[in-house]
Amino acid sequence: MKTPENNRAVNGDVNACNGLVRKVFDAEFVSGSRAPEPRASAQRPLVRYLSRAAWMWLAAQWRRAVAAVSTSDTVRHAWSVAVYRVRKAPVDAVRLVWFTVRGVWRWTAKAWTWFTYGDLRADARTARVAGDAEARRQAQELIRADAQARWARLGLVLTRGLTTAAVLAVLGGLLWLIDSFLDRADMWDWLATVYEVIDAFVLITATVGPWLAFAGLVGVLVAATVEGRDTSPGAGWLVRPDRDDADSWVDERMVSKALAHLGIAPLAQFFKTGGQLHYTIAARKDGDGTAMQIRLPAVGVTADHVADRRDRLAANIGRATLEVWPTMGDEACILDLWIADKGALSSGAGEWPLQHDGTVDVFDGVPFGLSQRGAVINAPLIGANWLVGGRPGQGKSAALRTLLLGAALDPTAELWVFVMGESPDFDPFAPRLTRYRMGMDDTVAEAAVQALSDLVEEMERRGKVLGEQPGRPPKVSRKLADRRSLGLHPLIIAIDECHELFQHEKYGKQAAVLAVRLVKRGRKYGIVLLLATQSPTKDSIPREITRNVMCGAAFSVADQVANDGLLGSGKYKAGIRATELRMGKDRGTAVAVGLTDNVFELVRGFYIPFEDGTDMVSPVIARALSAIEHTGREITASSRPVIEAAPVDHLADIAAVLDGDTRARTQTVLSRLAARNPDVYGTWGFSDLKAEMGTHGERPRKIRGHMYVIAEEVARAITRRDSDTSAQTQGEAAGEARGSGGVLPTRLPQQTPPPDQAKHSRGRRNQRNRSSTENPGKPGDPAPSPGTLPQPGGGADDS
Repeated sequence: MKTPENNRAVNGDVNACNGLVRKVFDAEFVSGSRAPEPRASAQRPLVRYLSRAAWMWLAAQWRRAVAAVSTSDTVRHAWSVAVYRVRKAPVDAVRLVWFTVRGVWRWTAKAWTWFTYGDLRADARTARVAGDAEARRQAQELIRADAQARWARLGLVLTRGLTTAAVLAVLGGLLWLIDSFLDRADMWDWLATVYEVIDAFVLITATVGPWLAFAGLVGVLVAATVEGRDTSPGAGWLVRPDRDDADSWVDERMVSKALAHLGIAPLAQFFKTGGQLHYTIAARKDGDGTAMQIRLPAVGVTADHVADRRDRLAANIGRATLEVWPTMGDEACILDLWIADKGALSSGAGEWPLQHDGTVDVFDGVPFGLSQRGAVINAPLIGANWLVGGRPGQGKSAALRTLLLGAALDPTAELWVFVMGESPDFDPFAPRLTRYRMGMDDTVAEAAVQALSDLVEEMERRGKVLGEQPGRPPKVSRKLADRRSLGLHPLIIAIDECHELFQHEKYGKQAAVLAVRLVKRGRKYGIVLLLATQSPTKDSIPREITRNVMCGAAFSVADQVANDGLLGSGKYKAGIRATELRMGKDRGTAVAVGLTDNVFELVRGFYIPFEDGTDMVSPVIARALSAIEHTGREITASSRPVIEAAPVDHLADIAAVLDGDTRARTQTVLSRLAARNPDVYGTWGFSDLKAEMGTHGERPRKIRGHMYVIAEEVARAITRRDSDTSAQTQGEAAGEARGSGGVLPTRLPQQTPPPDQAKHSRGRRNQRNRSSTENPGKPGDPAPSPGTLPQPGGGADDS
């Protein structure tokens, strides 16, 4: 029976150890078999403490994760994955067990192959079947040599192992004998320390040993599971979240299977032999889809081969063709693959960000649309030229309108627009435009050519201005553009249906030459050319324009020719194809290059309505005009007179250079015209002469294999024209505006000299046959008004 006195007695023993007076009490000795119990009982509180602390830490982490589910997207995603995995736990358990069993089997097979020289024996069998005695002999010699080396290594290991075991056994027996017959208190200090170290090692081993054994077993099982998992890359089944399209979740394994069944023979053979693809960039979330990069095996397969089977690849992955974009990377064997989430591209881009407020700095770009990844694309303007095209009604004019509307919100930008057709798409822009012409007649084509010519001259002027600035800056910057006295503000010209201009019988060639010069050099001087067409062929768009434009946007096109005509040569072969866009269904969606650093962008353009009684353009133009007024700038009215100089009478000049001849060779007529007025006729060719006479119902005649101009027909054309003009202008005041030609100045009649008063002249032959050019002096045609281009010192540069 325990009493307080007994407790004090026990405490007395402890105090005695500390140097206090020892007291003797009656007690009972514990047998030797029960001596280790106090040591074991001392370990249990430590183990219980550690396990309790571990469980408390896990519980705290779990509570923290649950509390953060509602506020963190990352944790929310992890929570959905965890819930999905819990639901799939039975299937995962069976799969993991199967992986473990298969991993152990693979280890066994590899060990058996190593012990039996399976690889070398296979080489020997192959050599025997092939009849190659030398290769068979070499394989057999390798087997013998390796066997001898293995037995030698085994003998060396056994010898060293037995020697080490014998030494340890002798040393251990000696230590046991000393500990059995000698009290440790009587031992030397160093020997007692050795025994203490041995006891500590035994204690640690007894404590940690079971845990190490358990960890080793778990490590072996994990290694076997990894060894036995599927050979195809990826483990998407471990991270696939709980979502509606989980069955079509895209990962490396799914893509590998899709590529294996594309019908490309070398690639299929590669997979049959157990080959694995190398993913240089693993599948990752990229906007509204999944992106990855694959290095194709060296079996003669390039990214082009995969791009050619894009529809089959999309079917194997379970996506629409428009949602799968395989393109060539930096090398021919690098496949860049982007796969959209299901239905992500079916929705529009939404409202234009600047629809209701905001301004634009054209040096920073204009909000143009959404990329396939769902990010807003700021389309570059300064330093870039644009070529936009596609089939009718697919959104090219709307895209051009978006670019111009954004530029209109920059108060420093000057805008010119020419529409080579009867289309009111840009009518609301008229108050904001410095030059605006629309129509299908020759006057609009001539005005567009004159505008391009003026821009070329302006480009030369700006180059001289930049050369005079401190430091000789190589291009126009925002800082320089804001200095009105320099006249370096952004100048943007847009030509819709530009193929009508480039294919014009009279002005097409000159327009092409001028446009190419602007595309190549104008970007440095703040001059931007925007072209839109529905006929992007080599005949309708000069190749030099396609090669040198920075930004190309292709809406739905019919074939490879139109695709590469808009996006650049080789784009179709590289898998960048607007032919995949469906006419009508993908209206407003374009394949674009040059907008970002990516190889291409699938752009869903912003749409600013201007149809069916809905006009969202005019309010933006009103805001733009208000911003210009606020900055103190002005815009020259687009309705001002477009012709201010007396026109040149071509028929009268032709009659004059005939100089009394009844007929003259066309080369002679052209050389005489060039001598009479070099500024107008210096670049005329046969097509110009033929076109001018054709507008008045006459043409050169072929006589004895040569083309002649007949004086009688020229005189008849002049008489008919004058009589028609008198009938049309009867009752109208001189200078009254008619049609869309602007204000016409009063013209003084020009008399054709009588034939008997003319002096005969043999004339001069000029073998030049130049391409048709602009003719700014043609009667009734528009000419640019002074002040539409910026002049140093102010004035029109404020527009």
